[in-house]
Amino acid sequence: MHWRPAKTPYEVIVGAILTQDTAWGNVEKAIANFGGNLAPESIAAMPMEKLTEAVRKAGKQASPAGARLVEFDVLTSGEIAMKDTPKGMRLQIGIFGRRNVGKSSLLNALTRQQVSIVSDVPGTTTDPVEKPMELLPLGPVLFIDTAGLDDVGALGEMRAEKTRQVFERTDLGVLVAAGGEWGEFEDLILAELDKRKTPAVVAFNKADLAPSAGDAFASVEQRLKGRATPSVRTAALRGDGVLALKEALVRAAPEEFMEAPPIIGDLMSPGEVAVMVIPIDLEAPRGRLILPQVQTIRDVLDHDSCVMAVKERELRDALDKLKAPPAIVVTDSQVFLRVAGDVPDHVPLTSFSILFARLKGDLREFVAGVRSIDGLKPGSKVLVLESCAHHPIGEDIGRVKIPRWLRQYTGVELEFVHRQGHDFPDDLGAYQLVVHCGACMLNRREVMSRILRCREAGVPITNYGVAITYSLGVLDRALSPFPGFQM
Repeated sequence: MHWRPAKTPYEVIVGAILTQDTAWGNVEKAIANFGGNLAPESIAAMPMEKLTEAVRKAGKQASPAGARLVEFDVLTSGEIAMKDTPKGMRLQIGIFGRRNVGKSSLLNALTRQQVSIVSDVPGTTTDPVEKPMELLPLGPVLFIDTAGLDDVGALGEMRAEKTRQVFERTDLGVLVAAGGEWGEFEDLILAELDKRKTPAVVAFNKADLAPSAGDAFASVEQRLKGRATPSVRTAALRGDGVLALKEALVRAAPEEFMEAPPIIGDLMSPGEVAVMVIPIDLEAPRGRLILPQVQTIRDVLDHDSCVMAVKERELRDALDKLKAPPAIVVTDSQVFLRVAGDVPDHVPLTSFSILFARLKGDLREFVAGVRSIDGLKPGSKVLVLESCAHHPIGEDIGRVKIPRWLRQYTGVELEFVHRQGHDFPDDLGAYQLVVHCGACMLNRREVMSRILRCREAGVPITNYGVAITYSLGVLDRALSPFPGFQM
């Protein structure tokens, strides 16, 4: 087989994708269509129609081949996207603006796919539309297209409320304005982002339809420059300015997304062993581990340390086989009491949920909030927040076990209310305690927003692992890896 000499790894990737559908001779013809401009930057900015036409010489399967280039997100560095990265670990980019300013068109241009329905009818987008992709060098991101905040009527207000909820989890905001138009709604959107200390980029879309709006553009751009908010002119349907917008997003992104914080790696040294206690029960998905376990194991490996994974029944034998004590033992909260009996006191011990309380939220706040359990009275309402929308089965941790343990600890009958996903009540006044899951499916901004909301309402908030170990009388043991956090 003749293999075309490639100047860069990117050319190898493109050739490998195209040749899946045709003979290599046709691929060479398709590659020639790029006229020597086969670079990630040019392909990233190329509209889907032009990309499809460029690869048409690869045969009748040209359109799927073009789609594969998009699906694999071979973008600004020629790397393959990590499609399976959980939403909670992605930079979440919210797209906001009035109705009919081209938010959905801009999302389609950014992703080079028809993710959102586009129409001239205002209010086409109803519920938020999410699209994961790879935006290097930031890595995995999640774009969220929202309904216009100026939507009217009862249904429109419901749509606008859904949009306002997206503010709570947005790490980076894109405010889309049509042409050089700017008014009260745009000021309100920037104010909402400012209130949450969320960085923003303004996209003046439909710039091609407002050629006479030069003075208006300049005036607003100067005003934004004074408040250090970057702006870009775009024409989404033509693909103009899309690459510049991507570059602006990269520059405006929070610094912490360039280097992910550790889950456990800072608690041990390279070469040391972490023991993970992972029960296999009805709630464990068949053939795989749950997300916090997978992420914690990966973090240990990323920090050049070792992992031993065992079920709770094999823990004691596993510890005896080690030549030296492990640096730390991490367990599922539900078997903490049993595990604590098998792990020597001098070995640090904690739970996956508490590790994620530190990663996604504020561990100190959760530890302070758990003390309020002692003040619960008969009929007190406890709000239980679950980030994933799983179907409860058997002895569900949030719906069965935590209520049972808290009732046993307090000795009184309590009322439990459960919310899932991004659902969070506007009025917290009816609750005496909020208990949050490990939040593996949420990003840190959304969890911190919930903590702030609870603080403003005067309602204590804690975490599954903190509440469980407190009710079992072993919280200090669970906090042993974190000096200064013991009660």
